[in-house]
Amino acid sequence: MTAAIATGIVAAVGLAVGSFLNVCMYRLPRGESVVTPPSRCPSCGHRLRWFDNVPVLGWLVLRGRCRSCRTAISPRYPLVEVATAGFFLLQLWQVGWAPLLAVRLLFVSAMIVLFVIDLQHRILPNVITLPGIVVGLVACLFFEPGWRSSLIGVAAGGGVLWAIGEAYFRIRGEEGMGFGDVKMLAMIGAFLGWQLMLVTLLLASLAGSIIGGTMIAIDRGNMKYALPLGSFLALGAIVATHLGYPLIEWYANFY
Repeated sequence: MTAAIATGIVAAVGLAVGSFLNVCMYRLPRGESVVTPPSRCPSCGHRLRWFDNVPVLGWLVLRGRCRSCRTAISPRYPLVEVATAGFFLLQLWQVGWAPLLAVRLLFVSAMIVLFVIDLQHRILPNVITLPGIVVGLVACLFFEPGWRSSLIGVAAGGGVLWAIGEAYFRIRGEEGMGFGDVKMLAMIGAFLGWQLMLVTLLLASLAGSIIGGTMIAIDRGNMKYALPLGSFLALGAIVATHLGYPLIEWYANFY
């Protein structure tokens, strides 16, 4: 298979998967099935036709509005589809046309859904994180980074955030971290291993500190403002799949 054909296939799959991820982002926080009923307008309930569901193109043809009630359709939908295709292509260029690619695409899909849901609703659905831990562990029986690193990643990933949250509660007497973040980092450790899990946590903490500090500086938040750690973890994990080992090597050169 030529590089051009592989790129085209992965891009098309990314757009289609992105369309499904939009369904997950809308329905999972509401406790709805992602399979039934078929896609419909959230405002009037009008069932979308198959050509309305064509990724990106359907939104453009409808000019961002429902065909029936003309309610505006969020541009988030085509943006998620394009972003998913872009992240899929980055994974293709990272690992090549290999069996590991399927695992990485599944992982990236989960991170995209968790990023948006946590950003909008401040929740991280168990239906993604708990099966994700199991799938990550099983995948690492056959692929990198191996089952030992994966198992340590689960224990350390969940343990580190649980310990931080427990210490905060003991000191301040209030919840400082949701248990969903603990399960999400354990899932990241299952897929990526303990080393890239630590890189993910470092990148997420750095991004959270910068954004949180900026919000406080411009008077849009305070020290108790609830930042969506899951969203930062999702971004950090995707970055870690590409830059994690180079960052570890760069850091190790100081010693």
